[in-house]
Amino acid sequence: MPSPFPGMNPYLEHPDRWSTVHNRLIVALADVLTPQLLPKYQVDIEKRIYNVVGLNSLLVGKPDVTIQLPRQPQSSSVTQVAVADIPNRPIQVSVPVTEEVREAYLEIKEAATQLVVTAIEILSPTNKRGEGRQKYEQKRQQVLNSPTHLVEIDLLREGAPLPLTEQPEPSNYRILISRSDTRPLADLYPFNLSESVPAVPIPLQKEDEEPSINLQALLTDIYDRSGYDYFIDYRTDPLPPLTAQELQWVDAVLKNHHLR
Repeated sequence: MPSPFPGMNPYLEHPDRWSTVHNRLIVALADVLTPQLLPKYQVDIEKRIYNVVGLNSLLVGKPDVTIQLPRQPQSSSVTQVAVADIPNRPIQVSVPVTEEVREAYLEIKEAATQLVVTAIEILSPTNKRGEGRQKYEQKRQQVLNSPTHLVEIDLLREGAPLPLTEQPEPSNYRILISRSDTRPLADLYPFNLSESVPAVPIPLQKEDEEPSINLQALLTDIYDRSGYDYFIDYRTDPLPPLTAQELQWVDAVLKNHHLR
């Protein structure tokens, strides 16, 4: 059964599911672009690795203080130590830990020179919050200051949009096409939950025709191939949460498809 939604399926944004969707979409983009760009260009899947503080993880390490039992039994004459009553129970808190983040992205390179012509980023939750956002914005700015085109695909409602000089009207999702030869001007494709994911051009060198990528078709294929219709429980509400108006729309769509 295909996805019941006309555009982005909000259930794919679930934190436990998005990393798989992200990786499958990266591979799907590489597979659909490669035959269109050969032999002049090659499409490489690259990986960015960095450490951030504050992801969901457990602190595992050596304690600063250990308490050990004595090796030999103590004499009964040893004075017993009184233990004071603890008036309050402890509360559970979180401590900052460092966790390694691995993110895949695409680079379109001129085969003869290995010059990076276009970088394609599909944003992850880490790119939009905390220290991970800071690190991504630094990398993003390096690309924007270079001769490399940038395609930035944001299919996540959670987190503030990445910065632009002028912020447009709010939207659930957005795709940015920043051509190096037209900066600071760029093309932004904003769209909402009820709309199809737009097809977008992939910029190349000036003399070459830009291929158009049907992201909606790729997401539909990923949904089908992954069997998500068997694993997603549409009786529950999506995570991250939707607004009340969006929840009403989702409820109507799912009821229309007999999933509620």
